[in-house]
Amino acid sequence: MSGTLYLIPNTLGDEAREEQFSSVLPIDTILRAAQLRYWIVENAKTARSFLKAVSTQATLICPMQEMVMSEWRGPGKEHQGHEAVDLKKLLQPLLDGHDLGLMSEAGLPAIADPGSDIVNAAHRLGITVRALVGPSSLLLALMSSGMNGQSFAFHGYLPVNQADKVNALKQLELESKRKQQTQLWIETPYRNSAMIETMLQSLHPNTQICVAADLSLPTEWVKSHTVASWQASIKKEPGIIQALHQRPAVFLLLA
Repeated sequence: MSGTLYLIPNTLGDEAREEQFSSVLPIDTILRAAQLRYWIVENAKTARSFLKAVSTQATLICPMQEMVMSEWRGPGKEHQGHEAVDLKKLLQPLLDGHDLGLMSEAGLPAIADPGSDIVNAAHRLGITVRALVGPSSLLLALMSSGMNGQSFAFHGYLPVNQADKVNALKQLELESKRKQQTQLWIETPYRNSAMIETMLQSLHPNTQICVAADLSLPTEWVKSHTVASWQASIKKEPGIIQALHQRPAVFLLLA
């Protein structure tokens, strides 16, 4: 009989994890993580840091140096050639009857995360998959935005090229207006300032935009207003945009 693939949520920030656990991870999730010897992770160092925090709440099944961790970052350019056979090798402990944990760098595995390839492969192999409860930056941002939570779409990253980015934003605005649908996306944190400036220059003054940064952390910051209101706020407080530099954020708009 094969083992179970557990999708283990991570905290949204890597500092003071023990302090975050009580507010973002149920005790059942922490206890299950402590009982897993086999792991697929994006980064072994980050995973060990998470498990070190887990060990302050529950006894680990074995010393961390005895855990088996396989790194998987998805089929990007630097990982070409990851076909089904490779995924099957990653999942071999499950086929041998062991439970295995899949961990993302932040938040929920397989949501805005390459872990979905692992989950899909597990289903093809007939392996039981169990998703455990934890924080989702996308849903926390949507909840906090005051925008339409009945119809929404997530778009990953928008283009880096400025002209393509402007075009993508205008297309999202048109789609949002046509469907009355909230549009969500993320950005590399060091490009936050450029993204906000482009939004304010490209979108209609009445379009509502939201920036939700450091969600679930003590430094959480959420602002949801029309483009015109954002522009007025920045005139009064020019440092707002720069204050969001290098802070993980979710961007939303509703036309």
